Amino acid sequence: MNRTPDLEAVRRADPTEVARRIVGRRDELGLDDSSLAHQAAMSPAYFRYLLAAGPAFDPAGFVRIAAALKMTWAELLEDRTDAPPGQSLPPEGTPRPLLLHLSEPECWLLVGTHGVGRVGLPGTPAPAVYPVNYAVDGRTIVYHTSPQGAAAAPDGSPVSFQADHIDDRLTEGWSVLMLGAAQHVDDPEEEGRLARLPGSTPWAGGDRPLWVRITPDEVTGRRLGTG
Repeated sequence: MNRTPDLEAVRRADPTEVARRIVGRRDELGLDDSSLAHQAAMSPAYFRYLLAAGPAFDPAGFVRIAAALKMTWAELLEDRTDAPPGQSLPPEGTPRPLLLHLSEPECWLLVGTHGVGRVGLPGTPAPAVYPVNYAVDGRTIVYHTSPQGAAAAPDGSPVSFQADHIDDRLTEGWSVLMLGAAQHVDDPEEEGRLARLPGSTPWAGGDRPLWVRITPDEVTGRRLGTG
């Protein structure tokens, strides 16, 4: 649970580093300033002012920001003292996990248990990857975004989609990668049906009328586990 930190911890905090951590976590969650500010019960202008002013200016405001980002005070104000996810070792005496290939049905089953993935779009000088809220519709992935948004894949363009889940404590997890093409959905009746799918609403606010469907030609996955 987040609670107001002691004044010494607030004074030690480097405003530039705190702002960097907030922006990084905001991007991980696929939020923009307006949606994050709304969840933290403040205006976007005041949120941006706090990023520059630092925690000492309004500790209570940073309490709300941390809660909106699902961060602890230690994560918000200071660098981690433990190993970050993916760098810890399994407990001593625990068998080292194996890297196992997943069948296509297993891949679809796992992807259907989550709602946030990453879409990779062609670009210059290199492909770009963006987090998206998604839903599984048959054997396709659907998400909706702004027509001018970064994740708005051009109609017919080659794309990749990736979703994963990692348990750092148990050193277990899985990852699924799909390669295929993106199609824009322009039928109003179909758009209405997709909007009723569980979990299809983006976390970020704003007008996002464009539905994108990814039809994969190739589905691969791996699982890290003990059997």
